[in-house]
Amino acid sequence: MVKPIYFFIFCLLVSLPSHATELVDTLKKVKPAVVAIGISNPTGSPRIRLIGSGFVVSPGNRVVTNYHVIANPLDESKLEQYVVLSGQGTVLKVHKITEQRHAPAYDLALLSISGQLPALTVSKAALVAEGTPVAFTGFPITQVLGLYPATHSGIIAAHTPIAIPVENSRDLKLAMLKQLDKPYLVYQLDAVAYPGNSGSALYRHDNGEVIGIINQVYIKTSREAVLSDPSGISYAIPSQHLLDLMQQAN
Repeated sequence: MVKPIYFFIFCLLVSLPSHATELVDTLKKVKPAVVAIGISNPTGSPRIRLIGSGFVVSPGNRVVTNYHVIANPLDESKLEQYVVLSGQGTVLKVHKITEQRHAPAYDLALLSISGQLPALTVSKAALVAEGTPVAFTGFPITQVLGLYPATHSGIIAAHTPIAIPVENSRDLKLAMLKQLDKPYLVYQLDAVAYPGNSGSALYRHDNGEVIGIINQVYIKTSREAVLSDPSGISYAIPSQHLLDLMQQAN
């Protein structure tokens, strides 16, 4: 006779939606390709300040993140430089960035690094249908939670016109303004992203293919309240614009 507790667990596992079990397996190949973006300061404390997320693409020495993550000028007098960090927790490796390519109008940056890492596959498909289960893995609130990749899951809620994230109107470049005249569609997500998630890969549950790049969060009240009162609405740049940037780099 089956004991009630074991029967309950069995029923719970059977009742899990298929996309939930798919994500468990997909995460095993996604997480090794997830990296963090930081600013290295040899004389500072801490030596490396973490500022965003990224992920590795083919051929294994290129990292994708948001342009706004690495757009701010650095203090050369302090020998500051942007770096990529792989691994997690206290077991990590710092990778020097050897080359950068940017697409500011799509808030994308492609960084070349020294060394090879596991890479994710970028989807060549057009916009994925609304309602599709998706996930993203990165380093939310990294300065507090540390280098432990966290995964958030939701669905594609809508295809909606883009609004480029900038601190103020003075940061709007001519290329960005031209794009705003002819806005392109991005993914609106029913999922919570936090500071530090910028640059995270948005991927399908079933195969782990990257379909977009997390680039902004809708803020209900103020930037200060984004942690205590998140909107639950995030946005991602479709992968087709990343493929264009990768092709230019080739």
